[in-house]
Amino acid sequence: MPVKIRLQRHGKKGKPFYWIVAADARAKRDGKYLEKLGTYNPNTNPAQINLDVDGSVQWLQNGAQPTDTARAILSYKGVMMKNHLAGGVRKGALTQEQADAKFNAWLEGKGNAVEAKKATLADAKDKLKAEALAAEKAVNAARVAANAPVVEEEVAPVEEATPEAEATTEVEAPAEEAPAEEAAPEADATVEEAPAEEAAPEADATKKEE
Repeated sequence: MPVKIRLQRHGKKGKPFYWIVAADARAKRDGKYLEKLGTYNPNTNPAQINLDVDGSVQWLQNGAQPTDTARAILSYKGVMMKNHLAGGVRKGALTQEQADAKFNAWLEGKGNAVEAKKATLADAKDKLKAEALAAEKAVNAARVAANAPVVEEEVAPVEEATPEAEATTEVEAPAEEAPAEEAAPEADATVEEAPAEEAAPEADATKKEE
């Protein structure tokens, strides 16, 4: 009976959650399985994987074939590495102690890489949060700075312009009245001239002499 190590989908719509199972290759994807080997949650970063490493190695040694996604998960958790070392032990290329030492060293390096990735992701998240907070503070400061000076600039010019307008009116008013007062006597003098009235008696005297 051909056996495959594959993923069996569970979880909600939009948030899948998978079981890693060993199942008959002829069975449906989400149908019956022979053994549950672990779980895979891709909704987190990095993804959460719980896996029975020794059980997975046993199924590989019995001829089970993993799907592409399952192979990537098995490789990530060190199943493929341990299976390779177990093959070397069977062939006599190295002892079981040597194989275990290599596998433990590989696990330590993998764990350090995972922790470094988590730290990098946490730093990036904190940096984005700090940048968003700084941008929000800058926007609020710009909004306050834009609103406060506008009120002062509108009031100040109105108060300063009023005295200037009054001073201009007071200075120009006498200049308009002065010519009118000086022109009045000249007009009266022109009217009071009486050469025409004195000429009338002379004309009457000439007529009497004749």
